[in-house]
Amino acid sequence: MRNIILFWCFLCVSFSTLSYAQSTLFMPLKYDSRVTKQMFQLDGDTTSLSDRVLMKTYLKHPEAVTNLKDNKNVEKMREDENLTPIINGPATIPAMVNVPEPDDKVEMVITKPNFWTFSGDYSLQFMQNYISPNWHTSGNSNYSMLGAVTLQYNYNNKQRIKWDNKLEMKLGILSTEADTINKFKTTDDLIRYTTQLSLQAYKKWYYAAQLIASTQFTKGRKNNDPNIYSDFMSPFTLNLSLGMNYVVDIWNKKLTGNILLAPLSYYYTYVDRLALATRFGVDEGKHSLHDIGSLINIGLVWKPADNIKWETRFYTFSNYSYAQLEWENTINFQFNRYISTKLSFYPRFDDHEERTTDTYWQLKEFLSIGFAYSM
Repeated sequence: MRNIILFWCFLCVSFSTLSYAQSTLFMPLKYDSRVTKQMFQLDGDTTSLSDRVLMKTYLKHPEAVTNLKDNKNVEKMREDENLTPIINGPATIPAMVNVPEPDDKVEMVITKPNFWTFSGDYSLQFMQNYISPNWHTSGNSNYSMLGAVTLQYNYNNKQRIKWDNKLEMKLGILSTEADTINKFKTTDDLIRYTTQLSLQAYKKWYYAAQLIASTQFTKGRKNNDPNIYSDFMSPFTLNLSLGMNYVVDIWNKKLTGNILLAPLSYYYTYVDRLALATRFGVDEGKHSLHDIGSLINIGLVWKPADNIKWETRFYTFSNYSYAQLEWENTINFQFNRYISTKLSFYPRFDDHEERTTDTYWQLKEFLSIGFAYSM
C-alpha cells in the first residue's frame, strides 16, 4: 500500500512539472522573473531543465518574448509616445525612433588657440609732510609722488617655446622747501624693457636669449645743486645674454619666476652727455663702452597671501675686472582693490662707476601708500 501511494505522488509531481514545462516552452512565450531569480540565486544551481532552456531563450532570442510580465504598460507607452522598444537582454527599453534631422546645417567653427597673455600693474603713491617754520626740532616740508606701471605680454605655446616681454616704468617726484634751486627733483626714474626667448631643453630648463635695455625719463639732480647727474639716454644700457633659464613654479603657484644663468653676456653703455661719460665708466670724450662677461638674472614673485605680494629681482654682471650687483625688493600690501601700501628696499653695488663716497655700495628705500590697480 505504501509503495502504491509513493508511485501516485511521483506521477502527480512529474505531471505538474511536465505541464508547467509544456506551458512555458510551447505556449506563447512570456517573460517570467521567477526564472532569472532562480538562476542567479547564491545557494547553487537548483534550476530545472525547463528554466535553463527559458533563460537561454531570453538571452539569445529575446524577440520571441510576446509581452513583459513585470511591465503591463509597455504596449500603452508604444501607442501614446510612438516609441519602439530596443531589446537588450530580458528587459525591453523604450527608445525614440524616426528622429527628424534638423533643417539647418550646423556650421563648424574652429578657433585658433591664443597663446598670448597680457597683464598690467599700475600704482600711484602720494606723500605729504608739512613742518611749520617754528617747529621745535626744525625740518622741511615736502611733497612727493611716485607712479609706476608694469606691463607684461608673454607667449607660451605649452610645448617648447616661450617668449616673455616686460616693460617697467617708474617716475617719482619730490618737492621740498629746503631746495631753493630745483623746484622738483626725481626720487625714482626708470624705463626698462626685458625680453627673453626660450626653447625647452628638459622639463623646466630652457635654452634662452635675453635682452635688457634701460634708461630714464628726465634729469637727475641733487638738493641745492644746479648740476645734472643723469638724463634720458645718459646713461642707456643694453645687455644681451645667452644661457639657460629655469622656470620656477612651486607651492601651488605661490612662488613663480625665472632664473637665468648666462655664461656669455654682452654689455653696452651709451652716454649722450659727454660731461657725464666718466661718471658711468665710459672713457672721457667717448659716448659708449662695450664689455663681454657673464650674467645672472633672477626674477621672482611670491604671494604668501591674496593681499600680499613680494617681487624681487637679483641681477649681477661681471666682465671679470669689475662687477655690478642689484637687488630690487618691493612688498605690496593690498588693502582692497584700489588702495595699497608699498615698501621698497634696493641695495646696489657697482665698482665700475665713478665713486663719490668711500664705498661702492648704494641704497634706496621708500614706504608709501596710495592707489594701485592690477589686471
